[in-house]
Amino acid sequence: MPTLHIDGTSIYFTVKGEGIPIVFIHPPTLTSVNFEYQLEGLSKSFKVITFDIRGHGKSSYSRTPITYQLIVEDIKRILDDLDIDKAFVCGYSTGGSIVLEFLLTSHHRSFGGVILSGMSEVSDPLLKNRISLGVKIAKAGLVPVLAFGISKSNSTNYKFFKKMFTDAKQGDSRNIEQYYACSLHYNCTHRLRDINLPTILIYGEKDKQFHPYAKLLHDHIPINELEFIENVDHRIPTKAAAEVNQLISQFVNKHHPPKNKS
Repeated sequence: MPTLHIDGTSIYFTVKGEGIPIVFIHPPTLTSVNFEYQLEGLSKSFKVITFDIRGHGKSSYSRTPITYQLIVEDIKRILDDLDIDKAFVCGYSTGGSIVLEFLLTSHHRSFGGVILSGMSEVSDPLLKNRISLGVKIAKAGLVPVLAFGISKSNSTNYKFFKKMFTDAKQGDSRNIEQYYACSLHYNCTHRLRDINLPTILIYGEKDKQFHPYAKLLHDHIPINELEFIENVDHRIPTKAAAEVNQLISQFVNKHHPPKNKS
């Protein structure tokens, strides 16, 4: 079990496959288990890196409060530990906001970004209320309640649910609350035109609530592709894994084609 120790905090991560590296970033409460289908599918062609954000899953509690920039720095430290100079970064839901922050502040460490059902800000009342509820439930110390609901909605079968839930309920309520709070207040929309790396935006066709966020990113990020997956809602890493993996694979190969063997 690879673990990176940073200032008293242990960060759990996994590495599978060889080739161009892709790092996956999960949303609050969930863990790296959320990307199991990407880890298994994409590692046949790429080096897939998943990790548990501080205070989530198998990573320990962080005395340093969770911020998006801290998570960006942790990703770079994982890359350093693996002797990787650059990687594609992929984030799901609020994890997509961290991808944007990475591309804005650490573009020299990335080939490009993959946004799965993500956003640059939280502006609609429904999403604000949903994330605010996450803050309150985490603050009350009811992580198993959060873990159960989120794991159930993102899982594809009972075995997968059990695995997701087992990891998610281990999270520390203090760090989870901080991550939710960051998600609620983060806004990089005014900086999107500064992103100079290729980015693919992938959303569920049924995820109508997030379509305005998709349009916002599509209109403001200079180099981007927008894709909608039919017959699926917000939870595309698990509910549309094959389609997501195919789109990521095509995007990575397009913007970092494999070198011809001589």
